[in-house]
Amino acid sequence: MGALTGKVAVVTGASRGIGKGIALVLAEQGATVYVTGRTVTPGEYYLPGTVGETAALCTERGAAEGGKGIAVACDHGDDAQVAALFERVNAEQGRLDLLVNNAFQLSDDLIVKQPFWEKPLSNLEMWQVGVKSSFVAAWHAAKIMVPQKSGLIVAIGGYAAVSYTFGVVFGTAKSAVDRMARDMAIELEPHDVASVSLWQGLTFTEKAHYNLNANPDMKGSTVTNPDIGSSVEHPGRVIAAMAADDKIMRLSGGTFITAEAAQLYGVTDTDGRTIPSLRAERGSPIWQPIRAHGYGNGR
Repeated sequence: MGALTGKVAVVTGASRGIGKGIALVLAEQGATVYVTGRTVTPGEYYLPGTVGETAALCTERGAAEGGKGIAVACDHGDDAQVAALFERVNAEQGRLDLLVNNAFQLSDDLIVKQPFWEKPLSNLEMWQVGVKSSFVAAWHAAKIMVPQKSGLIVAIGGYAAVSYTFGVVFGTAKSAVDRMARDMAIELEPHDVASVSLWQGLTFTEKAHYNLNANPDMKGSTVTNPDIGSSVEHPGRVIAAMAADDKIMRLSGGTFITAEAAQLYGVTDTDGRTIPSLRAERGSPIWQPIRAHGYGNGR
C-alpha cells in the first residue's frame, strides 16, 4: 500500500504546471485525486495540458497503489462550479483528506516591468482566482473535514509574500494566502484539521519554460535562475509527506519554504537533487505554527 492509499484529495488548477505535478505524486502514492482546471480540450490554451490528460496520467501512475485521477472541469472564479465540485467529492467519496489550493490566474503581463498604475485593473484577476478562490475552496473543504476530525489544507504561496516579485498585485495575493492559511489554522485547530502555506521558488512549469525561452535575461535573476529551480513534482513530494504525517498538527498555521520542508521530511527532487532554500537571498516566512504561539490543545 502507498502512503496515501485510501486518501481523497482535491488539487485545484491541475491541468498543467505545479498542480499537475502535485496531483501525479499524490496519485502515485495511492490517493484518489480530483483534478480541477478550466482546460478540457487539447489546443484550446497556448500551453499543453488538460484536466483529462492529468487525471489519466494520475490513474496510470497510481495503478500499483490504488491511486487514480478524476477530472473535473471547474472555473475557480465561479463559486457555483466550486460548490458543485465539493458536493460531488462528498457524494462520491464521503470524505476529503487533502485540499491543495494551487489555482492562480497569472496575468498575461506578469513579467512585464511596468509600475502598477500602467498595468490594467484586470490584473486583479489574480485576487479573484488566487485569493478569493482559495478561501471559497477551503470553506467547502472545511465543511467536509471538520465533521470527520481530520484533514489538511495547503496553500501554494511564494517568496513574493515578503520579497518584491512581479509587481504589487502578485505580491499582495501571495501575502494574503499565507495569512489566510495561518488564521484558518487557528479556527480549524480544535477539529484536528491542519492548514499550512508553502513557498515555491522557480518551478519548471510549462509557463516557466515558455517565459525563460522568450526572455533569456530572466536566467540571470535570483528569482528565475534555472540552476536552482525544481521540477513540478517536488512540491508534490513534500505535500504527500505532510499528508501522511500523523503529527501534521504541530505544523499547522505555519508558512514553510518548500525546499526546507523537503529537508525536514527527507524529500529530494525527481532527479535526486536537494533543492536549495532562498531564505538568505529572498526572505523568511512570517507565520510560524500556531502552537508555537500558545494556540491549540497541545496534542
